[in-house]
Amino acid sequence: MMPGTVFRSVLDHSLESLIHRLRGLCDNMEPETFLDHEMVFLLKGQQASPFVLRARRSMDRAGAPWHLRYLGQPEMGDKNRHALVRNCVDIATSENLTDFLMEMGFRMDHEFVARGHLFRKGIMKIVVYKIFRILTPGNTDNTEALSLSYLVELSVVAPAGQDVVSDDMRNFAEQLKPLVHLEKIDPKRLM
Repeated sequence: MMPGTVFRSVLDHSLESLIHRLRGLCDNMEPETFLDHEMVFLLKGQQASPFVLRARRSMDRAGAPWHLRYLGQPEMGDKNRHALVRNCVDIATSENLTDFLMEMGFRMDHEFVARGHLFRKGIMKIVVYKIFRILTPGNTDNTEALSLSYLVELSVVAPAGQDVVSDDMRNFAEQLKPLVHLEKIDPKRLM
């Protein structure tokens, strides 16, 4: 599956307006709230860039499994495509995931807590969340907000070649203006 994603942020003082607009635009259901702990692991090898895996678990749902996610390199295809497209593998795992990754030679690069809201519009997923820095490694009770804004992420997981989905994402993103200007991130600018 190939997820398409667009990103942007919204300042804290605009959050309620954005939530209100998303409630009107999205499917007729209450948004889900979440509180997740994410750890980013790196495996350095012969290649120039390290192999990156993300381990995430819910902090507000007892017994929820860890999720391991691999995000491939962004496709550099069609410049007119309105979303960042890349391969994604996401699997539920057992409780000892972090120990297993360490035994495999991965090392933890960083960790954070994400707290926010999840909305759905058909196959689109809209996530609005704040990222919190963990002040003491491994202690998710001791955090501070990373910024004065919330990250807004619009994503769709679809089979390869479904470029019409990118147009649907652009049309939905247009309805969030002027609160949020969702855009595709150019991965070359981040390097």
